[in-house]
Amino acid sequence: MEHLDHLEHLDKDLVDELAQVARETVRDELREQGRKRRRAAVLYGASGAVALYAGAAVALAVGLAWAILLPGWAAALVTAAMLGAVAYALREAGRPRRPHAPHRVVGGTAPAGPPGGLGLPYPPMPGVPPVPPVTDPESPHHRG
Repeated sequence: MEHLDHLEHLDKDLVDELAQVARETVRDELREQGRKRRRAAVLYGASGAVALYAGAAVALAVGLAWAILLPGWAAALVTAAMLGAVAYALREAGRPRRPHAPHRVVGGTAPAGPPGGLGLPYPPMPGVPPVPPVTDPESPHHRG
């Protein structure tokens, strides 16, 4: 087996070389993807800045239009109120909606529950006697 010892050294060198080539390839690919994403991020940021200035120009135009009918301070106040209303509407449109519990049962009547208001956690099984509710031993017993 001594004649195969030199092949083990060659296998290790080959594995090391392949690993190095793979690392360089992955590194180059990640660098290229990062360059593309960085460019897209810069363009999106510049777009947002220009849109902000465009919005400011529109707000100024609206304020100047109101200034024809109102004093300058009132025109600025009306414009600010309009922008606040738009901001509130946009915030409400972006807020996630939670499903509301139905106020009425469609197509029938609500099942009767125990007096405590807690319904059964699951439907009863046929042939199995119901389990009595657990009562708190510390609570006073009232008879009606």
